[in-house]
Amino acid sequence: MRVILDTNILVSSLIVPESPPHELYEGWRAGLFELVSCEEQFREFRDVTRHEKLRPYITAAHAGALMNELRRLAVRVRKLPRVEKSRDPGDDYLLALAQAAHADYLVTGDKTGPLALGRHGKTRIVTARRLAGIIMG
Repeated sequence: MRVILDTNILVSSLIVPESPPHELYEGWRAGLFELVSCEEQFREFRDVTRHEKLRPYITAAHAGALMNELRRLAVRVRKLPRVEKSRDPGDDYLLALAQAAHADYLVTGDKTGPLALGRHGKTRIVTARRLAGIIMG
């Protein structure tokens, strides 16, 4: 199974250890699914985790360790198609990634963005709680 975890899910997994986002992170590390990512997401993750408001919750070391894992272990898609479908143009790369990777799931907490679509092509767009329930039983 191929899964994309939106940056907000990755960040949440760092902040709240006992949460569906962290369960998904652990599920990926345990080999329950393939995590798919791209350079656009790496840049977004780096930028978001450097925000001043997150410094009390995320150390640079933890963010760097997760970034290194993503670069080393995630399936990386290098060329994304042009997609203009999300209400937030900043999220279009996630839909393009889902399309290019033939992802089964795109996991996000963004209720007004990709989550509102429900699906993009064959990719189901779900919450972390929903996919954790599917994967973990």
